[in-house]
Amino acid sequence: MKNKLKPPKTSGSAKVKEKKKRNFKKFLTSDAAFPYLCLLPSLVGVMIFFIVPFFVIIFYSMVDNPINKEFVFLDNYISVIKNTAFKRAALNTLTFSMISVPLAVVLSMLLAMLLDSKIPFVSQFRTSFLCPMMVPVASIVLIWQVIFHYNGALNDFLSNFGIEKIDWLKSTKGQIVIVVLFLWKNLGYNMILFLSALNNIPKDIIEVATLEGAGGFYKFFRIKLRYLSPTILFVGILSLINSFKVFREIYLLTGDYPFDSLYMLQHFMNNTFRNIDYQKLSSAAILMAIVMVIIIGALFIAENKFGEDVED
Repeated sequence: MKNKLKPPKTSGSAKVKEKKKRNFKKFLTSDAAFPYLCLLPSLVGVMIFFIVPFFVIIFYSMVDNPINKEFVFLDNYISVIKNTAFKRAALNTLTFSMISVPLAVVLSMLLAMLLDSKIPFVSQFRTSFLCPMMVPVASIVLIWQVIFHYNGALNDFLSNFGIEKIDWLKSTKGQIVIVVLFLWKNLGYNMILFLSALNNIPKDIIEVATLEGAGGFYKFFRIKLRYLSPTILFVGILSLINSFKVFREIYLLTGDYPFDSLYMLQHFMNNTFRNIDYQKLSSAAILMAIVMVIIIGALFIAENKFGEDVED
């Protein structure tokens, strides 16, 4: 009889590897893999353009320069914190955010409640508040220059009442101009978010409270405000992020080195990047990110504590 050739015996580890390989191929050809395959390009993009650069920035913030790459730990952070320009920019940015963000949240919520109260011409009002979103930034800046210039329309109007001219963009009044610009541009979008949240409040709860004789203030603070808390958190975070992006408008209005009250963190980073001081730039960016994470974390904690009974 002829000896039949037997396949070589495989070890236990080889069998496990072969089984995993077959399972992986089976998973790739199944419907369950389709969502992951769709997400893969986005995940690769986030990894390349966000996650990897973030760790590179951390590395740059802890070395003396990109050439020597000598580890200096927190020396760059200490140098940035002691920098006069950084302290001025951080204070101006903090002041602007503390004024503009609460105003953006409160005013947009009040506007949404006004439009939700069935007043006439609701569609027209809604459209007028959304119009600033369609106007290019360059056009907005041009309008603001015409209004707030030393010889602009606002000073001409105020002169009719005997008020002396104010150099709005080159004085301590500059932050007022930017806050007004920020609100004018962002209130409409925030208002739409609050309108959507108001429409999702259960109507039967409001009706029961009305039948029980509850007043408007009680219904707002005890019912509506609790259901609006997730939207307040979202609008607050969105407005906070947008407040850090106001550099674009300020730069077009005043240039690289504006009046002291308008010198923001983005000016500091932009000018530091122009001077190729990567260590100072990276340290300032990390400090700014830490502060943002702390503020957003505090907002999440406050929202969870305030709205936990609504979720229950």
